[in-house]
Amino acid sequence: MENRGTKLEWVENVAKKVTIPFAVGGGIRNTDDMKSLFNLGVNKVSINTAAVKNPEFLKEASRKFGKQKLVVAIDGRKNAPGTGLPRLEVVVKSGSESTGLDIVDWAKRVEKLGAGEILLTSKDADGTKAGYDLEMTRAVAEAISTPVTASGGAGKLEHFYEGIAIGKASAVLAASVFHFGEISIKEVKEYLKAKGVTVKM
Repeated sequence: MENRGTKLEWVENVAKKVTIPFAVGGGIRNTDDMKSLFNLGVNKVSINTAAVKNPEFLKEASRKFGKQKLVVAIDGRKNAPGTGLPRLEVVVKSGSESTGLDIVDWAKRVEKLGAGEILLTSKDADGTKAGYDLEMTRAVAEAISTPVTASGGAGKLEHFYEGIAIGKASAVLAASVFHFGEISIKEVKEYLKAKGVTVKM
């Protein structure tokens, strides 16, 4: 892992403080990295670029630790017609590097390789607070049976419901609206529950 000593120390500190399951991603290159994290109390690991660069790594990790511990993060973007690239394309390195992979094809492949969950982030929508990319989320969620978490773009309560009802996501993720206190987690849970969504309170 990048800055391995610092990262492991940070993860260990988090593990001592939190009482809920948590996942760690970023810089995980092999099963030894994963084992170190699990030994510290991490519940799941999230793999992105390493999976694209070496898909067999997913199979090895799933076989060794079980698919329930393996999240595959997929970052995607939309391409305009005529670019020669898939309309919904997988990107890596925080969205800066094109892969030429169709996002639905990649999701199907990682499911077969042993992913227990998909964390799907639209790099186009991320940070916009304009809503999840419902087209992308639904395309992936309807193509596979593995749970899909929608990420990128949540800005108001309605977006969380749309991600589940229209995007067909199993779960929805947000960051900035919670960090800056614009919406509380409790508000989201109560809103979704009122809409008939099953929520862990």
